[in-house]
Amino acid sequence: MATVATTVKKSTTQKYKLVKGIVPSARWYEPVGFLSLAYLAILLVILLPILFSFMLSVYDVRNSNIRMILNRIGINIFALPFAFPDLFKGLDNYLKLIQDKDFIGTFIRSIIWTGVNVFFHVSIGIWLATLLNRKLLGKSIFYVLLILPWAIPQYIAATTWKGMFNAQFGIVPAIFEAIGVHDTLRFAFGLQDISCIANPYLNFAACILVNIWLGFPFMMMIALGGLQTISSDYYEAAEIDGASGWQKFNYITLPLLMPIMVPAIILGTVWTFNMVNIIYIFADAGRVSEEAHILVTKMYVDGLQYFRYSYASAIGVFIFIILTLFAVLYMKATVKED
Repeated sequence: MATVATTVKKSTTQKYKLVKGIVPSARWYEPVGFLSLAYLAILLVILLPILFSFMLSVYDVRNSNIRMILNRIGINIFALPFAFPDLFKGLDNYLKLIQDKDFIGTFIRSIIWTGVNVFFHVSIGIWLATLLNRKLLGKSIFYVLLILPWAIPQYIAATTWKGMFNAQFGIVPAIFEAIGVHDTLRFAFGLQDISCIANPYLNFAACILVNIWLGFPFMMMIALGGLQTISSDYYEAAEIDGASGWQKFNYITLPLLMPIMVPAIILGTVWTFNMVNIIYIFADAGRVSEEAHILVTKMYVDGLQYFRYSYASAIGVFIFIILTLFAVLYMKATVKED
């Protein structure tokens, strides 16, 4: 018995020491090794690209001098200040960005694109999750069908939708024609034909519609997981108090669901703001018009078509700052509400 008691005491003491953060000196390298690998991954995948973009944005690197730079320093962009100090331009690229006549319109379009998409992603996702959280005949079938848009690769889904919006052979214009609103829409918008590909405004609206269809299943799954963690006791107590369905949703479901939805909303906002695929796939002949550009597609064009690398990096840094500020402020506002 004395031996057992001594063993239990030693085990309890060791657990206490581990909880208090005292690591046995003989194995100190294990946590250090695991943490160092994680920090190294963060450094290589996150911090270095951010520093790379910040540095590139304050220099003048473009197609005319990129070969000379690569011949001198290779891909070591951090040697740029020492090898080419004359290329330093400070905040000139940011001033050009602000003075760009298309920048304000592109930025507002990016806000509209992100806001409308995320609003419907969350709204439709929570609504469908609420329906699937009930006893429903054939629930698994509905779940598979609703998650299908998210499971299909974006390129295939967007290409399919682009064919459906085709003015000559698409099913969407055919439906407009069948229900008699084709001519009404054509005259209302002053168009010769209802083409969601050639017309930039209809193209942008079609991209929003497709991205909503692609994005709501993710929010639905997150919301459904959150709803299943809410105890039914809250709803039973509200039922006894005579609460309506809306009151249950507003005072029980939403407050208890928000801690789970906040990270998903932030993640969805970042994803949507940086969405390139849908807009480029829907572009007419692969060229995005100025009326359909958002900031990330403008960055893509300036960097990989016009080869203005520093200017494109300035746009990327601006996007990074905007999204970081949004995430911080949104989380702070949510914490204050809680």
